[in-house]
Amino acid sequence: MGAPHNDAQVYVHGVGTALPGSPVTNEDIAAHYGMPTVWRQWVDEFIGTRSRHLAVDLASGKITHTLTDLGETAARGALADAGLAAGDVDVVVMSTATPDHLAPATGSRVAARLGITGVPVFQLQSGCTGAVQALEVTQDLLGSGAYRTALVIGGDTSAKHTSPDVDAASVPLEVQVNGLIFGDGVGAAVLGTNPVEGRPVLRHVHTRLVGAGREPGQTVYWFGRASTADGVPAAEDYKTIENAAAPMAADALKHMLHALDWEGGRLHYLLPPQLSSRMTGRTLDHLGLTDTEAISRVTEIGNTGNAIPYFQLELLLPRLRPGDRAVGVSIEASKWIRSGYALEQPA
Repeated sequence: MGAPHNDAQVYVHGVGTALPGSPVTNEDIAAHYGMPTVWRQWVDEFIGTRSRHLAVDLASGKITHTLTDLGETAARGALADAGLAAGDVDVVVMSTATPDHLAPATGSRVAARLGITGVPVFQLQSGCTGAVQALEVTQDLLGSGAYRTALVIGGDTSAKHTSPDVDAASVPLEVQVNGLIFGDGVGAAVLGTNPVEGRPVLRHVHTRLVGAGREPGQTVYWFGRASTADGVPAAEDYKTIENAAAPMAADALKHMLHALDWEGGRLHYLLPPQLSSRMTGRTLDHLGLTDTEAISRVTEIGNTGNAIPYFQLELLLPRLRPGDRAVGVSIEASKWIRSGYALEQPA
């Protein structure tokens, strides 16, 4: 999987996104949890993300938006952007690390709300590279000729795993960091084999597990009757992730450029990993693409997990001109996965 397709080109027909509620700033979080000014300054300098959207109301602790709610909104937006209806979709692929339920699958619930029926629906359980994994699966499904139009959805609602009334001062730093980095959101794209003027071709998708022999950089626990996580929802080795992010992104980019023979040509846009604002900056510095425009939204919406590429694509598509090339890179620290995808606007 992941090799460039010669039998059928896959086009990005449309993109849609959804965010829950209003932005929640670092000041909002500091005020809610009663954290001192020095803590807020540390967040600004160490993490860099200024705000995020949460699917949970901090005041009441109630869930305001489910992943299904946001998925429906994003999917409807993608279909509208593509000028297509639910009945035009032949296959649905969704990726998430935080489904609403273990069963039924959130992707099936979204499809049912849209009125999509009688088609295959697949759901991938993965972290930040899940959206790229879904793109790879979808590219191969469409490239095989078995389907013509696919709805791809990716997103996460991480806030539901953290209690709004927790004593933040007693929470380990790695748990605080994990809660501050992430924001909730969902994105979707319509992919198809029919050429559409002004829409780019998905040239290549690449995902590789590179974590053999390495401890996970992040673990999110499932709380059931046999839970052994001692009440900690997630653990993150932020320093290890910070050191590994840029080299992994560089490896993914190098593979993409080599696979497409784009090494000697100009890359117009880069869609970098969105781990945090500070890490995004470090990764861009490491890659050294001074003539390439980076498209990022992490500072204002945080790390939205499986939704990240769709928010970037939403900004990218209107900017593309004939002949433009773009590469998106994503990495996952849970068990160290690198990934990338390449788009080209036909000349």
